[in-house]
Amino acid sequence: MFEDDHVLPVNAGDIAELVKAAGRDWSQIDPSILGTLFERGLDPAKRGQLGAHYTDREKIMMIVRPTIIEPLEAEWAQALARMTALVENAPRQTKEKLLRGAELAKRTKAMAEAAAIHSEFIERLANFRVLDPACGSGNFLYVALRALKDIEHRANLDAEALGLPRGFPRVGPECVLGIELNPYAAELARVSVWIGEIQWMRRNGFDATKNPILRPLETIECRDAIIRFDREKQEWEESAWPAADVIVGNPPFLGGKSMKRTLGDDVTDAIRRVYAGRIAPFSDLVCYWFEKSRAMIASEKVRRCGFVATKAIAKNANLPVLIRLSGDTQIFNAWQNEPWVVDGAAVRVALVCFADKRRAVERVCLNGSQAGHINPNLTSGIDTSNVQRLKENAGTVFIGVQQSGPLSVPREQAVKWLQAPTNPNRRRNSDVLSAYFSTDDVVGRPTEEFLIDFPPGISEASASEFEGPFEYLHQAKYDPHRNGKLVSFVEYRTSTAGQNPAWWEAHRSRPAMRAALKSVDSYLATAETTEHRVFRFFPANTVPDKSVYVFPRAGMVGFGILQSYFHETWCTYFGNRIGAGNQRRYNASFVYLTFPFPEGLTPDISAADCAADPRARAVAFAAARLNELRENWLNPPDQVVREVEVVSGYPDRILPKDEVAAKELKGRTLTNLYNARPQWLANAHAALDNAVAEAYGWGDDWRAGLLTDDEVILRLFRLNQRRASIPSTEQVAAF
Repeated sequence: MFEDDHVLPVNAGDIAELVKAAGRDWSQIDPSILGTLFERGLDPAKRGQLGAHYTDREKIMMIVRPTIIEPLEAEWAQALARMTALVENAPRQTKEKLLRGAELAKRTKAMAEAAAIHSEFIERLANFRVLDPACGSGNFLYVALRALKDIEHRANLDAEALGLPRGFPRVGPECVLGIELNPYAAELARVSVWIGEIQWMRRNGFDATKNPILRPLETIECRDAIIRFDREKQEWEESAWPAADVIVGNPPFLGGKSMKRTLGDDVTDAIRRVYAGRIAPFSDLVCYWFEKSRAMIASEKVRRCGFVATKAIAKNANLPVLIRLSGDTQIFNAWQNEPWVVDGAAVRVALVCFADKRRAVERVCLNGSQAGHINPNLTSGIDTSNVQRLKENAGTVFIGVQQSGPLSVPREQAVKWLQAPTNPNRRRNSDVLSAYFSTDDVVGRPTEEFLIDFPPGISEASASEFEGPFEYLHQAKYDPHRNGKLVSFVEYRTSTAGQNPAWWEAHRSRPAMRAALKSVDSYLATAETTEHRVFRFFPANTVPDKSVYVFPRAGMVGFGILQSYFHETWCTYFGNRIGAGNQRRYNASFVYLTFPFPEGLTPDISAADCAADPRARAVAFAAARLNELRENWLNPPDQVVREVEVVSGYPDRILPKDEVAAKELKGRTLTNLYNARPQWLANAHAALDNAVAEAYGWGDDWRAGLLTDDEVILRLFRLNQRRASIPSTEQVAAF
């Protein structure tokens, strides 16, 4: 199979096992297991990231059936109806009645016309091409080839039943085309296709070539499907795909933020440069397959396409790709959120099939049910994909500090620096150390981390005068790609394009956020990725991590609205779920900035300006009660003591009173609380939801049980459209 591979050493025991294996009947082997061989040959860190995982037959058929089988079967049904009419309307010859003269000529002509229709359809199948531009070990191609051969076989049997001669199969491996970057996978794909061909021929009573695997299958190419390097021009350019009738596949699952870590800086930059203006830089890698397929349909080189993609394909930064795609194509079959757990890969996927708008489709189905149409965000009915960012929400949410280095340290290390003598500049290390919090502090217990927090703009010479923190960073090793390979932190920050070369500072210090926090005593925060969408207050003398969004001006009214059922429903609809579990991602750009607050209680209105509003007072009262109950549960007064930090200017520490309390407090987290959802918590949320419903003017409908999830989304979306500062026909991609 692989000429360049080294010969494997075997001993007598190995030979005995091979002889035993060779004696088994391999004719029924399922070629799809070759995908498992491919996966095992990969670096474990890359399994699943590059789509190199086994795609089960059921999921493949959910793509192959609407893109290949159903349209071809519909074509054959029409052809067969014409053939049947010709044969049935022609004079019949029986033992009692032999046809002669004009009757014989008429029947001969009818049979010839029927044979021509059959021949034309078989010719179409023989020339039908299916392309998988990320074919891996060939599972899609194997299933597609079998489907084409089954359709051809059925057509031949139907023709034979009408009295036409039975034809020999013409559909073969040349009907499937593949592109695969990994040479091992490409070879496995060729083998899969050949095994599928042999098995089908034998199972259906036809002779198969005895030695087909040694024959080349040039239709499966080993190359990059997205970009190629032109040696003459000395530049990267878009890869070309061969023309085909249908494109199917399971392109790589790789988030936009992970591309550089997995593909490398140079390749990622080249991809984004080649597709600039068509795909946003931080779109997931799968988007490039969707965009290329759209272009193929627009140029009439392909009729239909179908891909397995991450559920995020219809969300956030990826949505503009489907909006653009919907301009030239019609999404006619889709599954929004399919759980997919195969061979240990646990993700949620979207299945998206789209076709040339200029050609009719048999039917439109969303999540297995017939639909009038499918919107770019894989919904039906009102098109919510043109949700707008609202000007009243702008400038009221910030993301935390991005370190891009080992700038966070445990409390034990920070305390040593805080208690150290003054530095040569006569300043203490407290000037460059901040209390720091991240996701774990929001949904779990306090981590008590600190941040080495040199102010932006400080020179390296001045920073070095804070000796302890500076030398710690100067000598630090760092794993920038989280692959276990440590490098010099200073060298990484000073030699990596796009990084802040002032390595002693955070990569992104967020000065606008810090300025906003100076005017408040505490601020609201939520973690980007959590199991439950919870919001929590933190002291203003803490610095949030980039895994956290903060809302400096929210106050109790803002907290109440954001923690309510109405915002939760909006988050669920427009946000994204991570993997096949319960982790959900909050993207403020697409969830918070588009969310319509009740009129008069929008984030651009200060707490003082709405203090007299009875709706604001009701929401604030219910929110304060919920916050009080939760904080009392998290840190019961009889179980904790509050202790000031070793130096002033930092939040008090919350410590267990004793070992028994420590054991109890360990499980007291917001995640555990919302998993259990005791009645007192449900009651507090019910009171809050009622107050927020009244603030929207929907109180009666809420208490009458009329506000279902769908109704809430519809009402909020209409509010969004009315308030949008740009025409509603423009889509969120414009931002």
